[in-house]
Amino acid sequence: MTEPANKPRALGINHVALQVDSIDDALAFYGELFEFELRSRGQRMAFIDLGDQFIALSAGRSHEPDTERHFDLVVDDLDAARERLRVMNVETFGAGLDFRDPWGNHIQVVEYGSIQFTKAEHVLRGMELSELKKKPDAIRELEQKGMAPL
Repeated sequence: MTEPANKPRALGINHVALQVDSIDDALAFYGELFEFELRSRGQRMAFIDLGDQFIALSAGRSHEPDTERHFDLVVDDLDAARERLRVMNVETFGAGLDFRDPWGNHIQVVEYGSIQFTKAEHVLRGMELSELKKKPDAIRELEQKGMAPL
């Protein structure tokens, strides 16, 4: 078989879909944990905006709780996320801030300033977060790739 001449470049993730038992319960849980905008909602699906991205909640969980498979959710304030999880009596684990939601989805929480992931200035302005800045280690990682903020 001949390999195609060009391969598409993966540019990012548009959304992550999480399986939950109940859309109402999932919206209540995530609404207690985070500030978010509900993009849309149906009987078996709901979409939570994260600026220019979103999370899809899908009713009908069909798998056991995850032990290794996970995704990182980026927040503006890691200490606030840690405190919200504590107040909600959600157990955290791992070296960072990991937790499982009530449906077994394994989520790591990371702070925007500490990672390479970068939102465009106009997106941050639209989210009323234009004061968020990258920490020196994150800037160095971006510089090594030729992607440092101006």
